[in-house]
Amino acid sequence: MALLNENYLKLQAGYLFPEIARRVTQFCEANPDAAQRLIRCGIGDVTEPLPRAAVDAMHRAVEELAHRDTFRGYPPYEGYDFLREKIAQHDFRNRGMQIADDEIFISDGSKCDCGYILDILGDQNRVAITDPVYPVYVDTNVMAGHTGAATQDGRYEGIVYLPCTEQNKFVPEPPNESVDLVYLCFPNNPTGAVATRGQLSRWVEFAREHHALLLYDAAYESYIRDPEIPHSIFEIPGAHECAVEFRSFSKNGGFTGVRCGFTVMPKAVKGQTQDGRSLPLHPLWQRRWSTKANSVSYPVQRGAEALYTDDGKAQVRALIDHYMGNARILRDAAVGAGLKVFGGANAPYIWVKTPDGLTSWQMFDKMLHELNVVITPGSGFGAQGEGYFRISAFNSRENAEEVARRLQTLG
Repeated sequence: MALLNENYLKLQAGYLFPEIARRVTQFCEANPDAAQRLIRCGIGDVTEPLPRAAVDAMHRAVEELAHRDTFRGYPPYEGYDFLREKIAQHDFRNRGMQIADDEIFISDGSKCDCGYILDILGDQNRVAITDPVYPVYVDTNVMAGHTGAATQDGRYEGIVYLPCTEQNKFVPEPPNESVDLVYLCFPNNPTGAVATRGQLSRWVEFAREHHALLLYDAAYESYIRDPEIPHSIFEIPGAHECAVEFRSFSKNGGFTGVRCGFTVMPKAVKGQTQDGRSLPLHPLWQRRWSTKANSVSYPVQRGAEALYTDDGKAQVRALIDHYMGNARILRDAAVGAGLKVFGGANAPYIWVKTPDGLTSWQMFDKMLHELNVVITPGSGFGAQGEGYFRISAFNSRENAEEVARRLQTLG
């Protein structure tokens, strides 16, 4: 009989979002009338149509595949040069960061890459993860056998947790101990917090001093409105020697169902072998992709490329303006309802303190049953998320305004 990877048995309850879906389904089956009024502000999935520039580009690409002289088969495993060049130029070199085309690796999303990166990293690394946090960072390390068992509060032995609290404005300082890997996400999911240049500089200094690797998730960078807030870890001097960055077209171009993202893997970033040699990660990442993947389809990569045209950029800005308009409406409504609110200014998430000592899941049930609105309980993001909940601004304007109205009736 085949043996199991028993690390999966250490995972708690179920991945957060399937558990939310289970509870919502149960509620809808028991309350069919209320189900008709249900508005989902839980999972961070986009709702608006794809930018026209991307749609037109994908149509053209599909038509190319219908003709022998323009047909294409397997894509390059690291992604097509036409897209890698656009990303490196527009997202980095135009902003003063010297990222080469071949340091860009195209994938089907940053969520996937956050897990895939563990393929090239050893199982003895000491891992530091912020709390609350996007669950993928924790769960993929559990699956890979990098942790011990779960404790009563849901944390895992072997992980160094970095508390993100109201006191530190949900941006942790580097720990007073040495770690090997650090997961950072800014703008942050779930809290909506952003890190200043000074705060990120301290993390880069920490990484260089302790020979640590920063795994930087910048999936929401396009939502930053404050001109003083960095969009990339590579805006910080020295980061190209100690950081890997994950990006996605899901939340700027609406590609959650299309699937396309990328990882920036600088050639200067190194890791250490057990016998003490210092070797670059870039060729290992390249080998991982050539062995385990065939990149992303040609039409999708053409669609992503089109987001960098003048029309594409304008359409992306319009999408972001729409969702950030929702965020403003929802944030103002939550404040008006007497709730303590964070985020929503440089990110499409509003992080809200539960009232009257309610737990996160109690607040989830209250919002579901009283307002017929689905939110995300903060405890699903970690122990420090208890006592908070997240409202997603990814929705139609009509739904955002209706949720705002309902919040005013919250008892």
